[in-house]
Amino acid sequence: MHKEQSPSHSRTYWLDILSRFWAWLFLFAMILIFWIGNPAFMSLFNLQSILANMAILTIIAIGQTYVIISGGIDLSAGWIMGMVAVIAASTMNRFPEGTPIWIPLIGGFIVGLIAALIAGLVNGTLVARMNVPPFIATLGMAGIARGVGFLLSGGMPVPIYVKGLGFLGNGYLFYYHPNAGWSFLAQPPGLVQADLRNLTGILPFVVIVMIVVLVIAHLLLSRTRFGLHIYALGGNKEAASRAGIPVVRRTVSIYLLSATFAAIAGVVYNTRFTNGAANAGDALLLDTVAAVVIGGASLFGGAGTVIGTLIGALIISVLANGLVIMRVNPFWQFIAVGVVIIVAVLIDQAREKLTQ
Repeated sequence: MHKEQSPSHSRTYWLDILSRFWAWLFLFAMILIFWIGNPAFMSLFNLQSILANMAILTIIAIGQTYVIISGGIDLSAGWIMGMVAVIAASTMNRFPEGTPIWIPLIGGFIVGLIAALIAGLVNGTLVARMNVPPFIATLGMAGIARGVGFLLSGGMPVPIYVKGLGFLGNGYLFYYHPNAGWSFLAQPPGLVQADLRNLTGILPFVVIVMIVVLVIAHLLLSRTRFGLHIYALGGNKEAASRAGIPVVRRTVSIYLLSATFAAIAGVVYNTRFTNGAANAGDALLLDTVAAVVIGGASLFGGAGTVIGTLIGALIISVLANGLVIMRVNPFWQFIAVGVVIIVAVLIDQAREKLTQ
């Protein structure tokens, strides 16, 4: 005969479901509230603005996801991003005028990536080989990257003189105008200034970059042996070592990967703002950690997903945008994000107790 579940078991089941999907529910509730408060929130322009504005945050947060799942933390990612933005900007400006845009862009990225990988290698070596706590190692690297960025830039943003770079960071894959119709990669020809107000851009380039990075990172974490090793490291390093996992090499790889994502974010910043600023990622550091934690990753390691981090980044970005749309003092964003982080940690702890 079928046995009915006891009330306590049923309650535990629903609490477990709620703890796993609360971020999705919270995101949908926020969207509904902001939509009711101001219908313009759900306009195509505003939704695409949210996605474009969260691209850099999401890319850095993906790297942070790998580190946190492994049981560490990377406090240097934001400043590595700024350092790369300065180095890439300076490198792009060295190419002669008239050079096809892809050459300085790739050149700037390669030079910036090399600098980022050096920083990531130092982080990984300190953590994996010298047993320096990740908080201390990456905090020290944050200071080094910050200093290098400011020294190279003289404390001021480095303007980039590559023609068309701003279009890559702020352009769209498709354009539509009621009179001129559809166009691909460029605005329809023949439009005058007055026509631009009716021009609609669809799918920003930076969102495409974010999606590509997201898909690759998700597959790497969820479908490969490397991803399984990361979860094992976060669960129990000693057990992972006894299972034959190369703990030192994997840990170094994780910090190299985080630096790589920071480098990608730095070059995306170059294209969006056509300059390189040493402090470009300063304000994003805590938001990246918040996105990972809100997305369900455990600060103790061993749990988390790239998709969860995307939801966390969406919550932060929707919250910031919605407060502006509702004409609420944007400083409330800091309070709101802080509250959400605390709630996320409390839910994570409650989930741990439920599984015991």
